[in-house]
Amino acid sequence: MASNAASLDSVKTRVSRIESMHISPTYSDHYTHPYYSTMPSKHTIYSTPPPVKSHKYVKLNIGGMLYVTTLDTLTREDSMLRAMFSGRMNMDKDEEGWVLIDRDGKHFGFILNYLRNGEISLPESRQLCEEILTEAKYYLLDGLVERLSLHCRKLLEDLSICKVPVISSPEEEQLLLSSSAKPVIKFLYNRNNNKYSYTNNSDENFLRNIELFDKLSLRFCGRVLFIKDVVGHSAHGAEICCWSFYGHGKKVSEVECESISYGTEKKQTKIEFPEARILEETLNIMLYEDNVQEISRTRAANLRAANRAARAAAVREPEPVIIDDDLLVSS
Repeated sequence: MASNAASLDSVKTRVSRIESMHISPTYSDHYTHPYYSTMPSKHTIYSTPPPVKSHKYVKLNIGGMLYVTTLDTLTREDSMLRAMFSGRMNMDKDEEGWVLIDRDGKHFGFILNYLRNGEISLPESRQLCEEILTEAKYYLLDGLVERLSLHCRKLLEDLSICKVPVISSPEEEQLLLSSSAKPVIKFLYNRNNNKYSYTNNSDENFLRNIELFDKLSLRFCGRVLFIKDVVGHSAHGAEICCWSFYGHGKKVSEVECESISYGTEKKQTKIEFPEARILEETLNIMLYEDNVQEISRTRAANLRAANRAARAAAVREPEPVIIDDDLLVSS
């Protein structure tokens, strides 16, 4: 009996010692029992954060053009892009991790802007509108398809009416140049500015210039803004017949059709019809209709600089670097 009592006292003493230590299997900083080693403590850092809005960045190679955007942007609407990036469809990636999509990437920036903001700047060119509409149909963006379809029909109706503004002041000209996204061709003619008599062929050439302007305006009015200047005052003084070509609001070239002929008796005004040069400048100015490649080159340089800075920062300090959204690169 004495031995049993001693054993009981020993057990009670050990229990008292344990209770005096205030050991908590969940929150103890000093004691870890094998049974409680897998239980969370107040200093536990979970490797998986709670679910939040995804800001994971995705690298896309769309037909050879590179984009960087967020997963949240791509899955914002119920479309093919959501199906592709939610795991429902298999995606091809290259060795650098770029997701490969075999589509024309020239207009994918419009798609991203729509997904990001719910809005899109509708193009003035019917051809450009139809190209973007084709991509929107492929990605099953119903809202964008509806808006572009209505806009394309409106542009088609507008093509049946060729509108040529007639200006009479430099202020009107500047207003049209600054507000137009299209290239601009201005034809200046004013016979009243002539101080001398005309040469024999001048009247005929004058009419041929007017006829060519009318033909070009009817043929390309959907792609180029044609303007008539009936006053003819410029930096060179009063002019009679001149073609001016503008891209992005700035004068690119000019074709003057008038000159002074010095005869034996008196000066005469000579009007020429340089048709080949006028047509050449018309084709050249249409290159300004779509400046996507120029924008791509600029953004490509910016992206390369950002990537170099990101790699340098990663070497100095191992922190995650987030590249700005919607950076476009031309391959």
